[in-house]
This record gives sequence, structure tokens and C-alpha cells, in this order.
Amino acid sequence: MKQSTAWFLACRPKTLSISLSPVIVGSAVAWHASGTLLWLPLLAAALGAALIQIGTNLFNDAGDFLRGIDRPRRIGPRRASAEGWLNPRAVQAGAWLAFALAFLCGIYLVGRGGWPIVAIGLASLAAGWAYTGGPRPIAYGPLGEVFVFIFFGLIAVGGSYYLQTLALDATPLAAATLLGLHATAVITVNNYRDHDDDAASGKLTLAVRLGRPATRWLYTAEMLAPYALLPLFAGLGWPALLPLLSLPLALTLIARFHREKPGPAFNGILAATAGLQLVFALLLTLSFVI
Repeated sequence: MKQSTAWFLACRPKTLSISLSPVIVGSAVAWHASGTLLWLPLLAAALGAALIQIGTNLFNDAGDFLRGIDRPRRIGPRRASAEGWLNPRAVQAGAWLAFALAFLCGIYLVGRGGWPIVAIGLASLAAGWAYTGGPRPIAYGPLGEVFVFIFFGLIAVGGSYYLQTLALDATPLAAATLLGLHATAVITVNNYRDHDDDAASGKLTLAVRLGRPATRWLYTAEMLAPYALLPLFAGLGWPALLPLLSLPLALTLIARFHREKPGPAFNGILAATAGLQLVFALLLTLSFVI
């Protein structure tokens, strides 16, 4: 395999929309509130968020291999370190490079948003490393979904809104809750698929703690709750209903999650769940801009 292809796959491009969607939504909510949109903060925030997710993915790729979690012929998508496509130390170096580039984006954003952005940026970088790194990786315990909800929901949407308006109120946090719930569903698919291997290796994710039947209902709740919360935006009028256009896809994915036997089929469900979050986010964005 070409090195460029290996690096591209190691970044996990199918799920990068998880970091971009909340930036788009947070900026749209800000435009609705202020009537203006600052493109440079939006683009810098989107790039920085994507780089942090890429760095987190690369740390996860190398870290799981070095800890003996990932092996060749795993059920999930093939990993660069486990398959021998890339040296795991090189993958770790790539992760640090992604974080360094995100830090450069953050320097510009701090000039716009001040110390709150410093706190958000440093916390995001630290959490991205701690997700797989350190003595007690977040991904190896039951708090992975909480991590995703906070950083790919509340912080990403709220921070993007703050960069546009230099203020924060309940509306962007409500939008962040919806985006965060769908983001957690992506992690739930991943951990449900890997349940048996994780349990055998001592990786006690929330799916391992709950067991498969309860995890199926957790995914159902994560997928449907954002639709149940749309009345929070009733003040927008009929446009608040636009995200309901994605509900049939959500119901289809829930049915597949309950019907499919654990295995490679869940790779497709994972990618489709990330795709659903993007579609939902774009429809919610339209709710605020039309």
C-alpha cells in the first residue's frame, strides 16, 4: 500500500464530519443571533477541530496496537499500525504534528476569543491525547461517550458560537446537545462492534459494562433523542422541523443495529451513523439560516 493511502486511511476520513458538523451548526446559530458571520474564525475553528480529531485518531491507531488491543484481521476497519502499513512511532509523530498544527490555528483563534479559547484549546488537546494515551486512557473505560458528548457537542458548538459572538447563551448549548448525542452514537456503534475483543483484552467500554442488549437500546436513545428535543427551537417556526427529514435514515440505522449480528456489517453502520449526524447538522443549520 502507498504511504499516502495508509496515512489517509489512518486519519479515518469517514468520521471526520463529527468534528466539522458542530462548527457549522455553532456558526449558523451565531449568524441567526447576530446577523453576521466571520469566515476566518469559522474556517480556523473547522480546521483546528479536524486536526484535533485526526491527531486523536492517530494516537488511537498507534496506542491500541502498542497495547496489544488491535491486531491484523480485526473486525473493525483495518488500522495502519496493526496491519504494518506504518510504523506506530511514525503514527504517533503524525499525531503530534496534527496537534501542533491545531495549536497554530488556536493561536489565531485566541486573538479573537481570548482566554476562554485558550482553555477550550488546551483541554481539547489534552483530552485528545488522553483518549488513548496515559496510564488510564479514556477509551479503555466507560466514559468514551461522555468525552465525545462534551468535546464534539458542547465545546465544539458552544466554542464556535462564542468565536462569532463573544457571548454564550442557551440556544447554542441546546444545539450542542443534539449534535453531541448523535456523535456519541458513533462511538456506541464502534464499541458495540468491538465488544468481545474489548472484553477479552480488559478494555471496559460502556458497551462492555452494559452488555449487548442494553447497548442496542442506548444507541436507539442516542439516535432518537435529538429529534425529540427539536421543540426547543420552536421559536424558529416551521424551519425547526427540517431535521425531521433525516428521521427515516435514523430509523433505518436503528433497525439495522438491532437486526445485524455483531461483525463487519457494523463498519457500514458506523460510517452511516456519522453520515446521519452530518445530514442532521446541515438540516439544523438550514433551520437557523432560512
